[in-house]
Amino acid sequence: MNDTKKKPSLKPENSRRDFCKSTALVGAGMLLPGLEMSAMANVFNDKKLKLAVIGCGGRGSGAANQALKADENIELVAMADAFQDQLDKSLLNLQKEFEGTKKVNVKDAHKYVGFDAYKKAIDQADVVILATPPGFRPYHFEYAINAGKHVFMEKPVATDAPGIRKVLEMAKIAKEKKLNVVVGLQRHYQNNYLAIAEKIKQGDVGKIVSGQVYWNSGGVWVRPRQEGQTELEYQMRNWYYFNWLCGDHILEQHIHNIDVANWFIGEYPISAQGMGGRLVRTGKDHGEIFDHHFVEFTYPSGAVIASQCRHQPGTWSKVGENFQGTKGSIDMNDAGAASIIGLDGEKMFDYRNRNDPNPYQVEHDRLFASIRNNEVISDAENGAKSTMTAIMGRMATYSGKVITWEDAMASEKLLMPSELTWNSTPPSVPGPNGMYPIPTPGVTEVLS
Repeated sequence: MNDTKKKPSLKPENSRRDFCKSTALVGAGMLLPGLEMSAMANVFNDKKLKLAVIGCGGRGSGAANQALKADENIELVAMADAFQDQLDKSLLNLQKEFEGTKKVNVKDAHKYVGFDAYKKAIDQADVVILATPPGFRPYHFEYAINAGKHVFMEKPVATDAPGIRKVLEMAKIAKEKKLNVVVGLQRHYQNNYLAIAEKIKQGDVGKIVSGQVYWNSGGVWVRPRQEGQTELEYQMRNWYYFNWLCGDHILEQHIHNIDVANWFIGEYPISAQGMGGRLVRTGKDHGEIFDHHFVEFTYPSGAVIASQCRHQPGTWSKVGENFQGTKGSIDMNDAGAASIIGLDGEKMFDYRNRNDPNPYQVEHDRLFASIRNNEVISDAENGAKSTMTAIMGRMATYSGKVITWEDAMASEKLLMPSELTWNSTPPSVPGPNGMYPIPTPGVTEVLS
């Protein structure tokens, strides 16, 4: 693998006008203009669409369910996963959900298991869902786009800068091929966020100068080591706690809130500095990731966003975003609420959940409608740059240093191996005491 042959621009998007123009189209669910039939790849009209799922865990299974509900004439024909038991469980649940329909038609020959399984499943399909642990995403995306497939891929889209550069390169090719790519940053398809984005576009908030974004919660699952597991299998099963697979929770979960900051400000940050560590989640079964991060992101316009995420039971929980503008302040709630408060303290705008559709479903509805209507959704570039923003934040907390966008994007530090077999040694291994190496601010090198 050569990730340095052709690198996209290392500079963040500095034009608020251009950014807002492009992201408003995606954020509002608007699509690129209809294209001539002769220019379109994979135009299906009323043809049955064949779907493949790569990664059959909870999110892959959920995305498959939503995709199958998004279009009347779609059929799941292939599945791929590293583990047979996970694939079988997912398939059984989907068969039960769609019993009596012809939407789930995965023959035994099209159930693929192993590290190369994704290629065989993608080859069977018109549309693919990429939902493995995020470290694999750049390579799976590359194969899918080169094969001419429409893609739904979960966030984040990589765990390291070489992976980001690969996704950006393939995003350009996807546009050239007129392939739809939707990334699972579903707030771009959620009505309360879209309503606030429109208010920002209209100038109601003025210039955003600061903000606070949060993913503070009690944490996620732990899958203890089982007798007879190899180190690689253990890490693959417990992927959330290993950076080559997950990228830490600032990337895996908090990317949602960081992405909203990028979207609403209309820029990507030029630098980050912060702190983090492990205070509660410190056991052998917690791999190598932190349990808290705090980052200040500085944007080209001068705006500064305070970003915090925490996995500590019994502490204050908040998942949402607040922003301060020159005309008013924004309070976002991922449960469906949003408000704008003027400088005089009076409420300027209030949005409450109006039986809004599930944004996880909407993003699939929009994907398949776009395919049917000869249109194109192009989420991959923003997905990659918001992923890079979170990676830059992780670099800042792990190192304790100021990290610039250009240095982060140019980093050659490769977390995800280019090739794996079940005989491979994972990138991180425990020491004699069973503990994994933990990043140490002031010591850990994050750029190379």
